[in-house]
Amino acid sequence: MTTTTPPAATTPTPPAPPYRPTPYRITPTRILRSEWHKLRSLRSTWITLTTAAALVLGVGLIMGGTYTSGGGDSDVDIVVLTLYGSLLGQLCVIVLGILVTAGEYATGMIRSSLTAVPTRLPVLWAKTAVFTATVLTVMSTTALITFGAAQLFLHDTDQAASLTDPGVLRALAGNAVGITLLSLIALGLGSLLRSVPGAIGAFIGGVMILPEVLGMLPYETVERALVYFPTQAAGALGSATPIPGTAAPGPALLALCLWAAATLAAAALSLRHRDA
Repeated sequence: MTTTTPPAATTPTPPAPPYRPTPYRITPTRILRSEWHKLRSLRSTWITLTTAAALVLGVGLIMGGTYTSGGGDSDVDIVVLTLYGSLLGQLCVIVLGILVTAGEYATGMIRSSLTAVPTRLPVLWAKTAVFTATVLTVMSTTALITFGAAQLFLHDTDQAASLTDPGVLRALAGNAVGITLLSLIALGLGSLLRSVPGAIGAFIGGVMILPEVLGMLPYETVERALVYFPTQAAGALGSATPIPGTAAPGPALLALCLWAAATLAAAALSLRHRDA
């Protein structure tokens, strides 16, 4: 007698769960928020920005408090005289720009950032946007406060001025914009070279010292080109009256923007094609 094996019971397949999009999508807003959190959570950010503001304000107060009418500084532009400390303050902001990018390579944090954002370039653009907004806000506020504080000492001298005087407000804004664009060049160099000492050396040598060396060459073409180099163009933006031998504010601003854009473009190409 043959026996038949009953068919095995089949377990019904449960229906697939409904699709629910993950709430942790990568969006430009979230990348910006992440970069802002990283920037504001570092002590170096507030140390460098506070030092930069203190240097600009401190030197401005010294210049205002020690100024006498008819002295050796009577022919100096009022905004240049007031914001003379910007020459020191911008060094702090430039170092901060390098730390924002090259500092992540030094700590290895960049690997986590690029793992979270595999397309890479949004990380650089978010760093640039957050850094630009922060520096421009701090330096604009510092310039206005310094000018007002210095005028407390200068109100009865031949350097008395107000924000409504021709060119003053434009020069104060130009000073802040010039420092911001210089620091963006530093940020791009930090991302391009991926080394804090290397980027600082490249900025000092290429942006600050090289124009002085080229200025020694006895060629008129070189002399005309030098006024559009970064530091020279930034200086032209911060003057209420035209400075002999410098570019006009409009061309100077355009040149400085092109320098910053070129550096950031080179940094973007490097970030896209090189391993982290």
